[in-house]
Amino acid sequence: MKSLITLLVALMLSQTVSAESQRTLLPAELSQGDIAGAIFERPDMIQTLHEDGHVTLDVTSFVSSDQKFSSGMYKSGKTRLVVTEPYGVDEFMYFLAGSVTLTSDDGTVQTIEAGEGVTIAKEWTGIWETDGYTKIWVIYAATGQ
Repeated sequence: MKSLITLLVALMLSQTVSAESQRTLLPAELSQGDIAGAIFERPDMIQTLHEDGHVTLDVTSFVSSDQKFSSGMYKSGKTRLVVTEPYGVDEFMYFLAGSVTLTSDDGTVQTIEAGEGVTIAKEWTGIWETDGYTKIWVIYAATGQ
């Protein structure tokens, strides 16, 4: 009887593992409502009050199985950041509202407005200035950060 129970438990566990491995992965959609701001009402939204007083809202909508690729939405208030250490990740950003002015260490100035996108290399350093913005972000980090 004991071996029958052990066999049944093992069978149930193998079916659970099998069902988990066959789980259908769905595309990570950002709906029109999400893009309009509803995403920032999700329970997994992270709100951060920074030392300079500005607030950011961040929601991750997708993380790849190897943890190296992710996407989501981010909202920031007015801030100025001096990036002296390399940015750390390769990031594509599409700005939905607001803008950001990026001054690279060589003095090159770029302003990215709502409706425009930019990709920042992980090695980038410079100054990031904004009066506030909302963006969709896509990050690749080879180390899985």
